[in-house]
Amino acid sequence: MDSIAVGDVVLWRRPDVSACLLAATVSAWLLFGSGGYTFLSLASNVLLLLLTVLFLWAKAARLLNRPEPPIPQMHISQQVVNEVAARLHSGLNTVFSVFHDIAFGRDSVLFYQVFLSLWIISIIGSLADFPTLCYASIVAVLTIPALYQKYEECIDRYMRFAYMNLQMYEMVYERFSAKCFHRARDLVIEALKEP
Repeated sequence: MDSIAVGDVVLWRRPDVSACLLAATVSAWLLFGSGGYTFLSLASNVLLLLLTVLFLWAKAARLLNRPEPPIPQMHISQQVVNEVAARLHSGLNTVFSVFHDIAFGRDSVLFYQVFLSLWIISIIGSLADFPTLCYASIVAVLTIPALYQKYEECIDRYMRFAYMNLQMYEMVYERFSAKCFHRARDLVIEALKEP
């Protein structure tokens, strides 16, 4: 079995996997976003149904002398727990170190970066709830790169045109602001000269 690369899924080179992921995302959003159903209640109901079916299957298998349900023994090794704990420990220590540096004013640039990032996240969070944000992100990741790859020449042409227009407007703005600055400076100098 060949491995599935993320790029193949995002660029729709594996349309079956991409379509299934998009369909699962849309159905999950419809179920959780507009259906009023929460993830916790769905997970609880699915686990309850699974456990009930397995319990009844095991009881019926004993009564009818049939094989029990094939359930593998599940456990987490101590090594995996230690690795996860070490990575979590390292990540939290990094976050606390950054917080400490920002709180004591040691890194102003980092403060502004974190401030801007948190502010943008706050604005986005106020516009949409979490399931809708996840849905929109997955749909954007699955559609924008594929559309760009399909219409790359056209998009690049329009982006070059927009960039040239932006540079032209920037030059006009710089000339206009320089004229306004010089006029304001001359007026202030004349006002200061007159007693």
